[in-house]
This record gives sequence, C-alpha cells and structure tokens, in this order.
Amino acid sequence: MLDLGKFNILGVNVNAIDYQAATQRVVRAAMDQRGLSVTALAVHGVMSGVCDRQHQYRLNQFDLVCPDGQPVRWALNCLYGCQLIDRVYGPNLTIEICQSAAEAKLPIYLFGATDDMLIALRENLMERFPSLEIAGMRASRFRHLSTTERDALVQEIRESGAKICFVGLGCPRQEVFAYEMRDRLKMPVIAVGAAFAFHAGVLQQAPAWVQKYGLEWAFRLTREPRRLWKRYATTNPAFAVLLCLQWLGVHTRGDNQGLRPSEEVLFG
Repeated sequence: MLDLGKFNILGVNVNAIDYQAATQRVVRAAMDQRGLSVTALAVHGVMSGVCDRQHQYRLNQFDLVCPDGQPVRWALNCLYGCQLIDRVYGPNLTIEICQSAAEAKLPIYLFGATDDMLIALRENLMERFPSLEIAGMRASRFRHLSTTERDALVQEIRESGAKICFVGLGCPRQEVFAYEMRDRLKMPVIAVGAAFAFHAGVLQQAPAWVQKYGLEWAFRLTREPRRLWKRYATTNPAFAVLLCLQWLGVHTRGDNQGLRPSEEVLFG
C-alpha cells in the first residue's frame, strides 16, 4: 500500500497513491460517515485546473486526487521520484471501491448519466457483486440545479441510507459536484468520469496494452472523434509543454494559487 501525499503538478495537487490506499481511505470515511471528496484526474482534468483559477481552487480542496492518466503518473515520477508503478484509473477504482463496499456492507448511490445507463450499470454491478447494496440512483438533469433542487437531492441521497456516492457527470462538472456536496452529504463523493459508461457497457475500454503506454486518448478519439478531437488537440500538447517548463523551473505556479469561487454553481 502506497500513499505518499500530494504533489504539485502545474498548480494542481495530485496524490501519489495506489488503489489499495485510495480504496481504504474511502471505506474508512464511509464507515465514519465523514465527507471525503475524491476524483481521478487525467491530463484533461489537470488542465481544467490550469485554465480556470476557480476550478484550480476546487481541485486543491479535494481530499484525494488520484493520478488517473499515465502522463500524470509519469509526471509524479519524473518531478518527484514517486516511483508509482501504476496509475489509479477511475473505472478500476470504482470496481475496487464497489468490491470493498460489498464486503463491508456499505450501500452506494449512483448519480449522473441517463436512466438507461444507470439501469445497465446497476445490473452489471449487481451481477459482479451480488452482495453490493445500491441504495439509490438518479440520472442527471443535464443542467444547473437550483438551491431547492440541490437541497432535495441532498435529502434524497442521505435518506437512501447510502454511505458512498459515485458521480458520473464528466469533467469538470463532476468535480464541482463533489466539491459542493462533500460536506452536505457527509460521505465520500467520488467523481469517476467515464466509469459509468464503461461499466454499463455503453463505451468500450481501451485494451490493456494501450492503457499501459498512455495511448488511451487515441483509442477514445477513434470512438468519439467529434466530441474529443478538440480536447486532445489542445490539452495534451499544452500539458506536455507546461510540464517541461515546470521540470526546468520556469513554470512555478504554486499550489496555493487559485481563486475561491464566489458562488455555487451546481450541475446535476
């Protein structure tokens, strides 16, 4: 088990951690009924903090920011000698947590995506983990929530009996959700990105060897070119350039930078 703490990657604090330690922290918080904000960031996630100072602030308030993408893991190893042998991939972390939740009798809640995707996700998770209790689930409205809607959602999740909440809204909306809802829900709120789509069988995951060499972006681009081409054409090169500048000591954006959001904007 490895948990070396947080390290500054382009101004965003990322944990050098492995699956076992990350899962253990989630389970402990769930048992203690304690708020815990968790996300797994790939290059796009880190760059969302680089490009938006308010979002940088949000990310740096997270309890646990896992290195989802191989380039993020490589950055931790290159800049800080963390010697991470694997990333903490959101879809795999989801499975690890679900397995531990089933063993510990910790009910979960699924928020985000569409009704059809959530139904398929629930069926697949229950087939894989028969003892897993899914206390509730709700699809995204795909718009910003009013204060009244937010409070009703908080009440629904808490009254469901869930001890862990998974959120699949896409980056950066799911991170905003986890940031805003952690203390209101008083349970781990875990932003898991495309994990819902993968485990529901809606999207195909890249082969293991593609993931190992950091080429998952290319695989996903072939599956969703219209949605993803601009993201990968801009964020990947920018990340590489800025990381080189940080390694050279030219890019010194501190992890204390960022602008606290002046108002709550919750997408759900």
